[in-house]
Amino acid sequence: MANMTLVKTPMPEQDPKVRARNFQEVALGYTAEMAIEEAGRCLKCKNPKCVEGCPVNVRIPEFIAKVQEGDFKAAYEIITSTNALPALSGRVCPQESQCEARCVRGIKGEPVAIGRLERFVADWYRENVNAMPEKVESNGIKVAVVGSGPAGMTAASDLAKMGYAVTMFEALHTAGGVLVYGIPEFRLPKAIVANEITKLQAQGVEVMTNMVIGRVLSIDELFEMGYKAVFVGSGAGLPMFMNIPGESLNGVFSANEYLTRTNLMKAYTTDADTPIIKSKAVAVVGGGNVAMDAARCAMRLGAEHVYIVYRRGEAEMPARLEEQHHAKEEGIEFKTLCNPTAIVGDENGRVCGMKCVRMELGEPDASGRRRPIEVPDSEFMLDVDTVIMSLGTSPNPLIRSTTPGLETNRKGCLIVNENEMTTREGVFAGGDAVTGAATVILAMGAGKKGAAAIDAYLKNK
Repeated sequence: MANMTLVKTPMPEQDPKVRARNFQEVALGYTAEMAIEEAGRCLKCKNPKCVEGCPVNVRIPEFIAKVQEGDFKAAYEIITSTNALPALSGRVCPQESQCEARCVRGIKGEPVAIGRLERFVADWYRENVNAMPEKVESNGIKVAVVGSGPAGMTAASDLAKMGYAVTMFEALHTAGGVLVYGIPEFRLPKAIVANEITKLQAQGVEVMTNMVIGRVLSIDELFEMGYKAVFVGSGAGLPMFMNIPGESLNGVFSANEYLTRTNLMKAYTTDADTPIIKSKAVAVVGGGNVAMDAARCAMRLGAEHVYIVYRRGEAEMPARLEEQHHAKEEGIEFKTLCNPTAIVGDENGRVCGMKCVRMELGEPDASGRRRPIEVPDSEFMLDVDTVIMSLGTSPNPLIRSTTPGLETNRKGCLIVNENEMTTREGVFAGGDAVTGAATVILAMGAGKKGAAAIDAYLKNK
């Protein structure tokens, strides 16, 4: 008998006033009893639309049925047959716009908490079993994976399972890509990412850090070294700015730099060598998930006031509703329909304020969202000592500028065909390097597709 409760089983969380000053995980996860209760809400549809909404096609009703039975190990095996990183996707995937958006329980009431159940299963497995995957006998064919984020990790895992000798090259000193430099500890603990990297190594994947492809080695040199195919999953780490007066002042950061210093380089700890600014009042410009992450980090680093400054209204914000909700609970102040016009500095060249103008929404633009228009004579000053620009990112030009025959679009993203192959034979790509900044699960889907395409390419070569 299905549990016909109209609302999801609540997720236990840290108290907002406590968590706003620490970097421990906000959501505490389901107990086994909670998971079984929530699994009972699934109707086990014969034609499950939720699976269609998942970029990696997790067999959702099947794994949930096993959760309801209390067979969590079997549930994990079902999930990982298509999703190599369930502990990650269960935490940071926008389920509300993907699998859960298709759930029939969402027609009357809330959809089944698919993401929470996925996270529970992955956490249970890690805490109770955590068996390392078996290494498949190698076919001796070498494949290079550039980047160790979600696209690269997924591609490397799938290729290793097929028997390829995979080397994953990471530019930074720790593997994990955006999962470790971009997503804060309170949303995705670094130990979980490290465990997934260990599993990759158990599969036979060689992980090489401090390897900036395009500088240390070129794509051409990888082929000369005997790699028969290359998957580029190098992400989109080049920040964008507004080009307004004062952006060169001390105290202005890109969200990428601020988050990398905080997360990967552990600037929030007392014994880290990496310095980070001690702010009293912070303005984060932007309304996406990265903006929420930067704002919530700033609050945890001791800021007294943290503002989200966004030129459209709250309804138009691209950030997940859950992230917006958590930010508000933690005391982040939302200044919507506001747009910065200049950053003001003191006599020492440090930020001391930000000039803004109020906006109103006009007709929809090319994005489908209503276009923000300045309200005449509405300028005001926001008293801040730190400004963090979170306006999106684009792929780093290093690989495309050092690889002949590799074409990009006007935004600098690699052009690929329906099989994820670039304009250079043998070079495949996926994730943010192709789409621009997007979601973890879409990058995983691209890594999965890229691995299958590489396999088909090498078998037909």
